[in-house]
Amino acid sequence: MDCPVDFVSINENKARLTAFFVLVLSIVYLVTGFWLIIAFLLLDFALRSFNLGKYSALGFLSDAIIKQLKIKNKPVDRAPKRFAAMVGLAFTAAILISIFFSQQILAISLATVLSFFALLESFFAFCAGCHVYSIGKTLVSKF
Repeated sequence: MDCPVDFVSINENKARLTAFFVLVLSIVYLVTGFWLIIAFLLLDFALRSFNLGKYSALGFLSDAIIKQLKIKNKPVDRAPKRFAAMVGLAFTAAILISIFFSQQILAISLATVLSFFALLESFFAFCAGCHVYSIGKTLVSKF
Protein backbone atom coordinates (compact mmCIF):
# COMPACT_ATOMS: atom_id res chain seq x y z
CA MET A 1 0.00 0.00 0.00
CA ASP A 2 1.21 3.45 -0.90
CA CYS A 3 0.03 6.56 0.96
CA PRO A 4 0.70 10.20 0.14
CA VAL A 5 3.21 11.90 2.45
CA ASP A 6 4.07 15.53 3.13
CA PHE A 7 6.25 15.09 6.24
CA VAL A 8 3.95 17.25 8.37
CA SER A 9 2.73 15.55 11.55
CA ILE A 10 -0.77 15.75 12.96
CA ASN A 11 -2.41 13.99 15.89
CA GLU A 12 -3.92 10.70 14.72
CA ASN A 13 -6.21 10.66 17.76
CA LYS A 14 -7.68 14.00 16.64
CA ALA A 15 -8.16 12.69 13.10
CA ARG A 16 -9.90 9.57 14.40
CA LEU A 17 -12.15 11.58 16.71
CA THR A 18 -13.02 13.90 13.83
CA ALA A 19 -13.87 10.82 11.73
CA PHE A 20 -16.14 9.68 14.56
CA PHE A 21 -18.04 12.99 14.36
CA VAL A 22 -18.34 12.54 10.59
CA LEU A 23 -19.78 9.09 11.28
CA VAL A 24 -22.30 10.45 13.78
CA LEU A 25 -23.38 13.31 11.51
CA SER A 26 -23.66 10.99 8.51
CA ILE A 27 -25.88 8.64 10.47
CA VAL A 28 -28.02 11.56 11.65
CA TYR A 29 -28.41 12.59 8.00
CA LEU A 30 -29.36 9.01 7.02
CA VAL A 31 -32.00 8.91 9.77
CA THR A 32 -33.43 12.42 9.30
CA GLY A 33 -32.67 13.30 5.67
CA PHE A 34 -31.74 16.82 6.86
CA TRP A 35 -29.57 18.02 3.97
CA LEU A 36 -27.91 20.86 5.92
CA ILE A 37 -25.89 18.23 7.78
CA ILE A 38 -24.27 17.25 4.49
CA ALA A 39 -23.72 20.93 3.63
CA PHE A 40 -21.97 21.36 6.99
CA LEU A 41 -19.80 18.30 6.33
CA LEU A 42 -18.97 19.64 2.85
CA LEU A 43 -17.69 22.88 4.37
CA ASP A 44 -15.74 21.05 7.07
CA PHE A 45 -14.14 18.67 4.55
CA ALA A 46 -13.29 21.64 2.30
CA LEU A 47 -11.51 23.43 5.14
CA ARG A 48 -9.50 20.33 6.02
CA SER A 49 -8.77 19.54 2.35
CA PHE A 50 -7.30 22.97 1.67
CA ASN A 51 -5.09 23.09 4.81
CA LEU A 52 -7.53 25.32 6.67
CA GLY A 53 -8.25 22.71 9.33
CA LYS A 54 -7.69 25.27 12.08
CA TYR A 55 -11.10 26.67 11.08
CA SER A 56 -12.86 23.28 11.07
CA ALA A 57 -15.73 23.06 13.57
CA LEU A 58 -15.18 19.32 13.89
CA GLY A 59 -11.48 20.00 14.47
CA PHE A 60 -12.35 22.48 17.24
CA LEU A 61 -14.64 19.94 18.85
CA SER A 62 -12.03 17.18 18.60
CA ASP A 63 -9.34 19.45 20.10
CA ALA A 64 -11.61 20.37 23.01
CA ILE A 65 -12.41 16.74 23.80
CA ILE A 66 -8.77 15.65 23.48
CA LYS A 67 -7.74 18.45 25.85
CA GLN A 68 -10.56 17.71 28.32
CA LEU A 69 -9.86 13.95 28.37
CA LYS A 70 -6.07 14.47 28.27
CA ILE A 71 -5.67 12.14 25.29
CA LYS A 72 -2.04 11.95 24.24
CA ASN A 73 -0.71 13.08 20.90
CA LYS A 74 -0.05 10.26 18.44
CA PRO A 75 1.91 11.74 15.51
CA VAL A 76 1.02 10.63 12.00
CA ASP A 77 1.70 12.15 8.58
CA ARG A 78 -0.94 14.68 7.53
CA ALA A 79 -1.10 13.85 3.80
CA PRO A 80 -3.18 10.64 4.02
CA LYS A 81 -5.70 12.38 6.28
CA ARG A 82 -5.82 15.37 3.94
CA PHE A 83 -6.37 13.05 0.96
CA ALA A 84 -9.18 11.33 2.89
CA ALA A 85 -10.71 14.77 3.54
CA MET A 86 -10.60 15.40 -0.22
CA VAL A 87 -12.41 12.12 -0.80
CA GLY A 88 -14.95 13.16 1.85
CA LEU A 89 -15.33 16.50 0.08
CA ALA A 90 -16.07 14.71 -3.19
CA PHE A 91 -18.57 12.39 -1.48
CA THR A 92 -20.42 15.19 0.30
CA ALA A 93 -20.54 17.25 -2.91
CA ALA A 94 -21.96 14.23 -4.76
CA ILE A 95 -24.51 13.68 -1.97
CA LEU A 96 -25.65 17.31 -2.15
CA ILE A 97 -25.91 17.16 -5.94
CA SER A 98 -27.92 13.94 -5.63
CA ILE A 99 -30.25 15.59 -3.13
CA PHE A 100 -30.65 18.64 -5.39
CA PHE A 101 -31.66 16.41 -8.31
CA SER A 102 -33.99 14.32 -6.10
CA GLN A 103 -31.85 11.19 -6.42
CA GLN A 104 -32.47 10.00 -2.87
CA ILE A 105 -31.29 6.41 -3.40
CA LEU A 106 -27.95 7.68 -4.71
CA ALA A 107 -27.64 10.20 -1.86
CA ILE A 108 -28.38 7.52 0.73
CA SER A 109 -25.96 5.09 -0.91
CA LEU A 110 -23.14 7.65 -0.96
CA ALA A 111 -23.85 8.71 2.63
CA THR A 112 -23.74 5.06 3.69
CA VAL A 113 -20.33 4.61 2.06
CA LEU A 114 -19.10 7.83 3.71
CA SER A 115 -20.36 6.53 7.06
CA PHE A 116 -18.60 3.21 6.53
CA PHE A 117 -15.27 4.91 5.70
CA ALA A 118 -15.63 7.13 8.78
CA LEU A 119 -16.39 4.06 10.91
CA LEU A 120 -13.27 2.29 9.65
CA GLU A 121 -11.08 5.31 10.39
CA SER A 122 -12.54 6.19 13.76
CA PHE A 123 -12.72 2.71 15.29
CA PHE A 124 -10.03 0.73 13.46
CA ALA A 125 -7.55 3.39 12.23
CA PHE A 126 -8.14 1.95 8.75
CA CYS A 127 -7.60 4.66 6.17
CA ALA A 128 -9.65 3.76 3.12
CA GLY A 129 -8.18 6.86 1.45
CA CYS A 130 -4.75 5.22 1.40
CA HIS A 131 -6.18 2.25 -0.45
CA VAL A 132 -8.01 4.49 -2.92
CA TYR A 133 -4.79 6.48 -3.41
CA SER A 134 -2.79 3.29 -4.05
CA ILE A 135 -5.30 1.96 -6.57
CA GLY A 136 -5.46 5.35 -8.33
CA LYS A 137 -1.69 5.63 -8.45
CA THR A 138 -1.44 2.12 -9.91
CA LEU A 139 -4.08 2.86 -12.55
CA VAL A 140 -2.44 6.17 -13.52
CA SER A 141 0.99 4.54 -13.85
CA LYS A 142 -0.42 2.01 -16.35
CA PHE A 143 -1.40 4.76 -18.77
